[in-house]
Amino acid sequence: MSVTLTFLGSGDAFGSGGRFQTCLALRGGGATILLDCGASSLTALKRFGLPPNDVTAVVLSHLHGDHFGGVPFLVLDGQFSRRTAPLVVAGPPGVRERVERTMEALFPGSTRVERRFTVEYVELAEGAPTVVAGATVTAFGVEHASGAPSYALRVAYGGRTVAYSGDTEWTDALVDAARDADCFACEAYTFDRKLRFHLDYATVRAQADRLGARRIVLTHMGPSMLERRGEADFECAEDGLVISLD
Repeated sequence: MSVTLTFLGSGDAFGSGGRFQTCLALRGGGATILLDCGASSLTALKRFGLPPNDVTAVVLSHLHGDHFGGVPFLVLDGQFSRRTAPLVVAGPPGVRERVERTMEALFPGSTRVERRFTVEYVELAEGAPTVVAGATVTAFGVEHASGAPSYALRVAYGGRTVAYSGDTEWTDALVDAARDADCFACEAYTFDRKLRFHLDYATVRAQADRLGARRIVLTHMGPSMLERRGEADFECAEDGLVISLD
């Protein structure tokens, strides 16, 4: 199988354009790895034919619900579908506490249930390459308030490199994350309006040469970006878009 990146969810927190919340899947390099897992991600996995129990690991850029809120549902789906393989959840410091607190809020008692599989939590430290399900993940601190560190991610997987901005206003850390990547999945929440903690397309376009990625695909698009995506010089993701990295 060739290495692919699938945009299971390319929308914002509010489902603009009827899109699923952020969730990207890396496949073909051994393990199936999700980059973020927004609250709607279990539905997206089933919509696009990726069995949830095939997911080996979830790597989270930050701890907002539209980026990690699908993890409790993924765990519960595994419980009721008799999953046996371990699930790895990697993310910023505090990831286990945030996920388990959310699980208890949604389904009281769910963290104390004995399952056939383990959920293993890994905390990512900024700048320290970490092996997650056979992939090497490097986290870069970005500008997005989430009650914990927020990261852009650089993932070496199956001989390819994928970078992902997460949510952030412009920061030069994105240059380090994206440099020479085979694909850079980059937030473009607005077309040209500057918002604190978020990227706009105009800024990404102006910084593209510095980013140095071989391919830029825009995602996490809000209403203004969706309305004007035809004006963009870069590919705009759609839910279900599959990119071959070979």
